[in-house]
Amino acid sequence: MGHLYPGMLDVSTDPLNVSAHFGSHVEVLEFDDLRERVNAVTEAQVAQRVSLAENVFLLDASVNRDDLAWGAKVSVGLDQLVADFDLDSLAYYHRGLAGEMHERLGAGMILGASLLTARGIPMAGEYELRTSIAMLAANALGSGGSFTEIQALNFTDNVVEMGHDGPAHLQISAGQPLLRGLGVYHGKRGWGVSVEFDVQHGPVTAFGLGEERDGSYTFITSEGSVTDGPLLAIGNTTSRVDFGMDPGQWVDDWSTTGIGHHWALCVGHRAQDLAAAASLLGLEHKHVGRKRS
Repeated sequence: MGHLYPGMLDVSTDPLNVSAHFGSHVEVLEFDDLRERVNAVTEAQVAQRVSLAENVFLLDASVNRDDLAWGAKVSVGLDQLVADFDLDSLAYYHRGLAGEMHERLGAGMILGASLLTARGIPMAGEYELRTSIAMLAANALGSGGSFTEIQALNFTDNVVEMGHDGPAHLQISAGQPLLRGLGVYHGKRGWGVSVEFDVQHGPVTAFGLGEERDGSYTFITSEGSVTDGPLLAIGNTTSRVDFGMDPGQWVDDWSTTGIGHHWALCVGHRAQDLAAAASLLGLEHKHVGRKRS
């Protein structure tokens, strides 16, 4: 839904290529499709969704009630969009400008997209179609799969700190997720509420779809463990992942696979399962680091 993220060439995906590889139908939606459904949301529906958010999340003092209500209204409209188009997942982005309606819709997506991802309908920001597919595959394995990229390399604790703002898989949070109010977003214009948590501590798998020069796809995995420690309090998901190797070397090896800068972070060590799935689909599987049982 929307359009490609300008300049973010490593994650641009041809919808026809997705259909050719997986036999799936890719529906191209406009933000207008969401706008009209959001316009039809009633105040009673907004109040019910705000109540749900208050039960699911801890609300930080930075949360503005009007921004929460807007996120709730977009969430209800997004549910209707998913139902009307029978969507299994959604990748979205709209740049917007000066607080106009489409910018406000894009900025208001995080609450509803996270709730849908928790229900098994993964949402990926920045028009990240390949990562939405990885999230869908991870969820089918019962491993969640939360929208993720590298945030920092911690050479002191030997961990890669990774996460993202935008859709998060609430079912794999280490604790009750937090809603934080942001005046500046990561990866989009606008302002509003954003989800903050770290993934359940213990074994995890980074899993993404790579695209080769000939257009073929690859499954790319790396297994590690989420560890305890201080986290960035920036309204993003952030997890400290120990891959059992120097963080700088891991990033070099991971990047050499041809992975884009987004992927799904999944609970459990699932490289063997994903390798089997790749084989059944006739795709190459690339693994970084040691496979663990």
